Amino acid sequence: MMTEDVCLFKTDSLIIKAPKKSPLALRLVVLAFAMICGVYICSICLKQIGPHTTSTLLNFQVFERHCNISNTEPWELHYMHYPEPETFSREECVCNPVRYFAILSMQRSGSGWFETLLNSHINVSSNGEIFGAKDRRANVSAIVQTLDKVYNLDWFSSASKNECNAAVGLKWMLNQGVLEYHEGIVEYFKKKGVHAIFLFRRNLLRRMISVLANSYDKSKKLLNGTHKSHVHSSAEANILAKYKPRLNTSTLLAELKHVDNKAAMAIQYFKSTRHIVVYYEDVVSNPTQKLKEVQAFLRLPYRVLTSRQVKIHSGALSQQIENWDEVSQVLDGTSYESFLYSDYRK
Repeated sequence: MMTEDVCLFKTDSLIIKAPKKSPLALRLVVLAFAMICGVYICSICLKQIGPHTTSTLLNFQVFERHCNISNTEPWELHYMHYPEPETFSREECVCNPVRYFAILSMQRSGSGWFETLLNSHINVSSNGEIFGAKDRRANVSAIVQTLDKVYNLDWFSSASKNECNAAVGLKWMLNQGVLEYHEGIVEYFKKKGVHAIFLFRRNLLRRMISVLANSYDKSKKLLNGTHKSHVHSSAEANILAKYKPRLNTSTLLAELKHVDNKAAMAIQYFKSTRHIVVYYEDVVSNPTQKLKEVQAFLRLPYRVLTSRQVKIHSGALSQQIENWDEVSQVLDGTSYESFLYSDYRK
């Protein structure tokens, strides 16, 4: 019985043994099947990853072949960009990553001075208040088109440093479409990895004085018939500071609250973006520390930043408001009372 089993085993083995060479047709069938399975598996993986992530990964894979990003933290990759401008070549700086940013602020909050500080950095280009032109913020499409041009390094201004930028951006007032089209702008910021830098003033009463004084100079042109929002000498600053506005005390509290709410609303809208909140007073009182924090936020090599601009309104507020006693009486006992007494020097 044992012998028969062995013989049968051997016989069966001979029967099922495959030929040494498979027919060509069979090989082609196996190859085709393997290719179909591979395509199917890849398609499933890509669907799970998602189109945005796939695009991002592919972009970084392309640059990784040419540029060394091995020492970069994974979370930073989304905020590192390698623009390919249509108007010039980045040449030897093609592998220098660029960060995108936007200074979000309100008029007369120190944004002009703050922007000149950033632009004193050799690797930073902040292109000014470009959304002052209404056609550029007519709708979300117009805004996106303008931002694309700025962040691709194709927007030319006196601040443009072209090839070796490490950060490029602009100054953008909240009343220039930021709040109106916040959903589309937030989506763009998150998709493109834009850094939002909020710059506000704590003392909104001082801001109000600056707004009224600037409006007055627009009509009177106190500096030899020329209006200047910013000055570069103490002599010019003293001339503009002579004007003391009279505040409307009947609407004062409502106006301060409105501006306060506006800033809070903007921060709330953009909380899902990468952002930092900077206060003008902090930069004035401790410029070294605060500007170091901003540069670290943008991952810039540290530099001492400077500006030629001179502060116009300084000193005690009691010397800058015509109806000081009335204003003091309205604000005493309110949440804005501290505005009356806070002081700082630049």
